[in-house]
Amino acid sequence: MEKQQDRNLVKEPNFAYGSYTYADYLTWQLDEMVELIRGKVFRQAAAPRRIHEELSVALVTRIHGFLKGGTCRVYTAPFDVRLPISSKDPTEIDTVVQPDLCVVCDPEKLDELGCVGAPDLVVEILSPGNNKKELQHKYEVYEAAGVREYWVVHPDERTLLIYTLESEHYRSSRLFTFGDRVASQALPGFELDLDEVFGGL
Repeated sequence: MEKQQDRNLVKEPNFAYGSYTYADYLTWQLDEMVELIRGKVFRQAAAPRRIHEELSVALVTRIHGFLKGGTCRVYTAPFDVRLPISSKDPTEIDTVVQPDLCVVCDPEKLDELGCVGAPDLVVEILSPGNNKKELQHKYEVYEAAGVREYWVVHPDERTLLIYTLESEHYRSSRLFTFGDRVASQALPGFELDLDEVFGGL
């Protein structure tokens, strides 16, 4: 009885209208994953395609192997990353995202619920229907929050674009693809051979 009453108190989001905070987000009991970007609710796309998952595994395996024994940690979705602007109060945070992969090097940013603050590296793998969210909305909040490096992987085109934060603004790399080895400024010493990553897809 008490559980049913509690459920009745839950404020379910209106996907088309309204502005919400992390405090609201914590009350939702939804069957689908959502992200909160500047107070607006974004549904996750359908379950990722096979190629998306293969890329995710390939990337996290290489990053995890590189980080082993250090203080940085790599996480995969679903993993809540809260991006506060001026306050860590749940009623003030209006952006909660779930990057495909993220690396957090400051243990002070980690708690039981995920990460609060900008990860050092974020990787998003594009899926049909989410390109605008990743390339516009998330780009803007990652830049504003101070994510040092933002990687955008296009599975169908077998390309990688890297945005590096310089003087509070992102600088774009050239488009990387087969034959390229890419280095990360956020993770000094880490290099990725794109022939290995894209070759088996």
